[in-house]
Amino acid sequence: MKFWCIFSLFLLHGALQNVMGQQPPKSKRPKEPAENKIKPAIKRFKPKITKLKEGEPTDPASKGQSIMTQVMDKGRFQKPAAMMSLAAGQNLELRCKGNRIDWSYPTFLDTFKDSRLSIKQSERYSQLILVNATAADTGEFRCWSKSCNGPDCQKDESKAGSTYIFFTDKGELFVPSSSYFEIVYLSPDKPTVIPCRVTVPSAKVTLHREFPAEEIKADGTNIAYDVKRGFVYQHPNADQKGVVYCRAEARGAPKISIKYHLLYVEVPSGPPSATIAASSNRVKGGDNFNVVCTVLGEPDVAVEFNWIYPGQEYQRPVTIQDTWRLVDRGTGHTTRLSKSVIAVEDFETIDAGYYICVAQNLRGQTTVAARVGRF
Repeated sequence: MKFWCIFSLFLLHGALQNVMGQQPPKSKRPKEPAENKIKPAIKRFKPKITKLKEGEPTDPASKGQSIMTQVMDKGRFQKPAAMMSLAAGQNLELRCKGNRIDWSYPTFLDTFKDSRLSIKQSERYSQLILVNATAADTGEFRCWSKSCNGPDCQKDESKAGSTYIFFTDKGELFVPSSSYFEIVYLSPDKPTVIPCRVTVPSAKVTLHREFPAEEIKADGTNIAYDVKRGFVYQHPNADQKGVVYCRAEARGAPKISIKYHLLYVEVPSGPPSATIAASSNRVKGGDNFNVVCTVLGEPDVAVEFNWIYPGQEYQRPVTIQDTWRLVDRGTGHTTRLSKSVIAVEDFETIDAGYYICVAQNLRGQTTVAARVGRF
């Protein structure tokens, strides 16, 4: 009897499991290889968006490194953007932290020693103020700290700041130039810039040849437009010489720039290529003679001459004259011919010896010599 009671309870428990939807445990089976490995869960996060304040640079590397701030209305300060636009007629105030600060700014302000620009150095910062800005002031404003050891100072590139400012003017779509015609030299060993810059960064700018009349396509590789510089010829050649101009459009009638005369340079860049010759290598007492030092170089690179001559220590009176001119050597090739002439009158014994010419430019110097003797 006891056995049937236990058996009945067992049947009743099974029935209750079926009614409640419970399933008996499944039998174990062999696991597949790597079945116990846990698959990584895919979690979705909302991207964190960092809001930049107006005028704050977008380059994280520049943030915190720049020592420049712009002074706004009501005494507010902000980091100036890499490029920004201001209306002509506005005032600009920039500050750079440090007790020894140097500045660079658009050459238009430096050329005319403009009284609208002032720079003041205080104990903790340097202040640049530009009053009543014009379209011609468009360009880069830059500052940097100086590290000094006694009288010797060096630029500290790790503490610097810069911003390029477009001063927009309805009447001046191109940055004004001091002339209506400019010469631009095409050098085979360096890029050439046609400096037709605009005051509105969104302006559409194209390059045109005057004759034959046609648009010169900028492919972004050989010829590219840089809003801060103008059109850049990466690999200039003689076929690109001629007269060109730029055309710009921005919210209204198109504007035409000044004209640029492109001349191809024959002489590569480098120290002066100098030669020297005397009017006579043997001179009689009482005669006059001269020695000429000549340099053929790049049209836009000036040359400075210095002389060392036998009668110098005796303060022998001589006449030195420096001149230069541009020479068209045919097929569009242009060079700068620079000359220095030292003239000696009434030859004496102390005038005999070596006449040494030292020609120097920004890329180095060259020394040549000629000997003058007595009959």
